[in-house]
Amino acid sequence: MAGALENIRVLDLSRVLAGPYCTMILGDLGAEVIKVEAPGGSDETRKWGPPFQHDVSAYYLSANRNKKSITVDLKSTEGIKIIKSLVQKSDVVIHNFKSGTMERFGLGYETLAELNPKIVYCSITGFGETGPHKDMPGYDFIIQAMSGFMSITGDEKSGPQKLGIAITDVLTGLYACIGIQGALLERTLSGEGQKLDLSLYDAAVSALVNVGSNYLMSGNIPAPLGNHHANIVPYQTFQTADGEMVIAVGNDSQFHRLCTILEKPELHADKRFQTNPDRVQHRDTLVPLLQEIFLTKSTAYWQDKCQENKIPCGPIHTIREVANDPQLQARNMFIDYQHPTAGAIKMIGSPLKLTRTPVTIRHHPPDAGEHNEDIITQLGIKK
Repeated sequence: MAGALENIRVLDLSRVLAGPYCTMILGDLGAEVIKVEAPGGSDETRKWGPPFQHDVSAYYLSANRNKKSITVDLKSTEGIKIIKSLVQKSDVVIHNFKSGTMERFGLGYETLAELNPKIVYCSITGFGETGPHKDMPGYDFIIQAMSGFMSITGDEKSGPQKLGIAITDVLTGLYACIGIQGALLERTLSGEGQKLDLSLYDAAVSALVNVGSNYLMSGNIPAPLGNHHANIVPYQTFQTADGEMVIAVGNDSQFHRLCTILEKPELHADKRFQTNPDRVQHRDTLVPLLQEIFLTKSTAYWQDKCQENKIPCGPIHTIREVANDPQLQARNMFIDYQHPTAGAIKMIGSPLKLTRTPVTIRHHPPDAGEHNEDIITQLGIKK
């Protein structure tokens, strides 16, 4: 069955996470992705670990399936010639070199657009290709700090905290994927490609959504709320008699039902708690009252009661529990695959469920230069 992007060829000069994550999604959707590295392999994640399996990094495997690999020396005349030949036969070029690097290689957008006016060219940098910070290197941790993410994560005791994953890389990869597909769709009308200028900093700030909007409207600097929500109450973790769980009451009717299962109708009758704005205003009064009640019964008891009454709730899973969750297994979110070097591996599957053009895993994450001869021969590239 054909993939949604079956006839699209992507030349991927990116490394680490944001770019490779984007191109993996494009590959999952059917695009032919050619991963370009320096001879010997220059994607740093190949060395990031442990864990390794037969010297193959789990980190590298996480973002590089459905790709072919070619190694090219971009510092050589021959290497640049190969890239230009590939560009003429591709639809998309993506890179995450520092601003100006591709131009120094002679591979800037204007040059490549002359070779292929239909090329969609995506640049991913830490801070973008314009502005006073354009030459600064950008890493996820730095962007989490500068974007405000860390200032609103954690609590008063912990101080600023980063998220447990490289979230700004993932967000930027998703935005790049959206932008590339938008440019490809527009190309069907105009017949022309264009350049996309993506930055981790921009992507992170865009993801501040309601917290950023709260500040822009009120001028109040958001404080870290730990596991609380800035705009909704109760929407947080609660201790139970034997553990901890999350309650996410998103509207007033859900709060009414919560009061019923807690056998505390007087809480719903209290004018301080009848609407969400009231509950947010009186958070410090309501939350301790709820916490006292949740401590009287087990997590399983409250989860059963909440689910019976359609009150959003959930346990706090470890990654092991996630990997064994029958819901995720039913959704094919964990895949067994055979890698020629690593052997039998497990990968996280794709969340994209398309009916006519389903996602397929066609290629294992490639070894560096694994497809050199195949690509050169198949595309008729002259060295």
